[in-house]
Order: sequence, then C-alpha cells, then structure tokens
Amino acid sequence: MKLKVRTRLCCTSLILSCLLLVFTGCRTQQAVTEAPVDTATVADLITQSDALYAQREDLAKVREGLALLRRARGKEANSYDVLWRISKLDYYLGAHTKDRAERDKAFEEGIEAGQAAISLQDGKPEGHFWLGANHGGIAQTSLLGGLAEIDDIREQMNAVLRTDEAYQSGSAYMVLGQVELEAGRMMGDPLKAVEYLEKGLKFGPNNPLLRLRLAQAYQKVGRKDDARKQLDAIQSLTPDPNYLPEHKEASIEARKIIDRGL
Repeated sequence: MKLKVRTRLCCTSLILSCLLLVFTGCRTQQAVTEAPVDTATVADLITQSDALYAQREDLAKVREGLALLRRARGKEANSYDVLWRISKLDYYLGAHTKDRAERDKAFEEGIEAGQAAISLQDGKPEGHFWLGANHGGIAQTSLLGGLAEIDDIREQMNAVLRTDEAYQSGSAYMVLGQVELEAGRMMGDPLKAVEYLEKGLKFGPNNPLLRLRLAQAYQKVGRKDDARKQLDAIQSLTPDPNYLPEHKEASIEARKIIDRGL
C-alpha cells in the first residue's frame, strides 16, 4: 500500500515538473516575441523623420521625428546626417512649443547634436547652421543668455557663409541680420543688419522670413518705403511647398506690421 502511494506521489511530482517546464518555455518564447529586434536601417529612419518634419506645423510630428532620429543615433552614433537633423528638429520644437521645460531641453539637445555634427564634418553648412539656430533660440528666451549666445551665433553663421552662402536661401545672412537688429545698442547695428539682409536677398528672393527681417531693418533705419515694398512682396510670393509653415508665419507678421500703419 505504501509503495502504491509513493508511486502515485512520484508520478504526480513528475507531471507537475513537466507542466512547469512547458509553462516556463512558453513564457520564455512569449518574452522573445514581445521584444522584436529593431531592423529599421538608419537610412529608413532618416527618410521617415524627413517625412514627419514636412508636417512640422503639428508639433507631435516633430516629436515623432526626433524619436526616430534618436533611434538612428543609437544605431550609428557618428552619423553626420542624423546629428544635424536632430539639431534642426530640436530648433523647430524649441521655437514653437509652449512648454518651457520642453523648449529648454530641445535647445540644449540641439546644441549638443550640432556640436557633434560639426566635429564630424566641419566643412559642411548644416551642422553649423542648426547649431547657431539653437544658440539663437536660447538668445530669444533670456536676456543674459542672449548676450552670452551672440558670439556663438555669429561664429556659426559665418562658418555657414564660408561653406555655402546660399544655404537655406541665404538664411545665414538672415540670422546675422536678426542678431544686429535684436542685440541692442551696445552689441547690434541696424545699418549692418540691412547690409547682411540685402546680401541674403541675392540668394533668397523667395525667402519670406528673410524679406520680413529686411522690412524690419529698413523700418528701424527709417526707410519706410523700402520696408513696405518688402512686406508687399511677401504677400505676393508663391509659397514654396517645402516651407509652408515659414511662409505662413512671415505672411501673418507682415500683415500685422502693415495693419499698424506702415
């Protein structure tokens, strides 16, 4: 009788052990299934992020694009094309978000990524431009920070001019002109702003933001008729499909200036 009981107990224990092994094996297989390998290539992630940036008026798309680029950076840490794009998307996010913490974090990451980009490719314009743009973003959010950033902005935009004056339709000249307009009497010069912006116009006649800054510079130095010509030109420009958000921003601001009586 005792032998039969022992036999039954051993059989029951063996069955339970087998079931436990089967269950554990299923859990292990399930865990493997739930953590698929990331097979997307860096090129694929860049292409997807570019498509999202094209929809940048919706900041959720910019955030998605940044997430993809961070994945790409995890795969290839020293990709110039990934790094300058991170800097670009961070600038747009920082310049348009209403969340101060997100803004500051975006500009901080944009500067870090821009610096990493130029350490890899110092002779190309993209890293310099977007690094300078993020410095400019900080300059517009803090008086003391702005004064500290001015030299960095100028340094990066002059580096762009040495490599490609026409980059972003003369936008390096636009940024330099804006610095002269906004830096104040001690560090800025409206006449120099006009000079920079007129040079930029040669490379970006269809750049509405550049024309807006030029109008503001003309207004600052008392050339109201020339300012009005630039504002009117913005209203008549055919929007570039690749820069619809920027065209909209420039048009709205130009209309506000006109409505104020210029």
